[in-house]
Order: sequence, then C-alpha cells, then structure tokens
Amino acid sequence: MENNKLRRSKEKNNMNLTQLQPIIKRGKKRLGQGHGSGRSKTSGRGTKGQKARRNIPLFFEGGALPLIKRLPFMRGKGRNYSIKGKPVVIRLDVLNKLKTRTVVDIKALIENGIVAKKEALKNGVKILDGGELNTILQIKVPVSEKAKNKIEKAGGSVA
Repeated sequence: MENNKLRRSKEKNNMNLTQLQPIIKRGKKRLGQGHGSGRSKTSGRGTKGQKARRNIPLFFEGGALPLIKRLPFMRGKGRNYSIKGKPVVIRLDVLNKLKTRTVVDIKALIENGIVAKKEALKNGVKILDGGELNTILQIKVPVSEKAKNKIEKAGGSVA
C-alpha cells in the first residue's frame, strides 16, 4: 500500500510538455547587452546613417522643404476664424427658468445650469430668438435683434 502511494506521488510530479500552458506575452528585447545577446554593438539598427543614430520625426521628408512650408499662406481678413470658437447659443424660452428681475450674465447662466462653465467662459454666450419670454429680465450678454425686441416687449431690458 505504501509503495502504491509513492507511485502516485511520482506521477503527480512528472510533467509533460503537452500539459504546459502556452506563453502569451513575449518579453521585451534587451538591446546592447553584450555579444552573447545577439543584439550587441549596433543593437539591431544596422550601420551608420541618420536612422542608426537617432529617432527621426514622422513628418521628416529627408531634408527637402516640408509640405507645410511649400503651401501658400491663407491671406485676408478671415484667416483666423477657424481658430476662434462660436458662442454658445441659448433660446429665449430657456430664460423662463430664471426668477423675475434677474440680471442675466454669463455667471448667472452658469449658476442656474443653463450653460456649461468651460464652453461659456471660452467662447461666450449669445441669446437667440426661439419661443416666448414670460419673465422680466435685465440682460447683459449679446442678443439677436428679434430676441431684443421680445425681451423689451416682455418688460425687460438689454444692456
């Protein structure tokens, strides 16, 4: 009986190559670690030349004049419009949430959750016509002409 136990324990310790789990990740190659590594001296970069010595930017064109410098300038008055963002647009009927005789500026709009803080401070706010206004408000942000008429008709003012 004791002999049988020894045989079982030996069977458990034996390992088959077919039972090994496959290695999924391959380790990082260690470059420049001596002649025995197989990656000595030039560390797999070949010999001489610009590519062997340092990293080259992706947009590098071999010393020729880069494409971006070959293109003409964008002339004229509106060349920076693409950089400047457009203001956050608010419909007039959204302002009905505010209390009567409220001073409407960017700070008040942010506090009442009408506009996002980051966008409003970066690009500004503009009120456009859309719906009816039922409250009397004092507005200190840019408004459209139709919105201005409706605000004044409701008893408010635009500064």
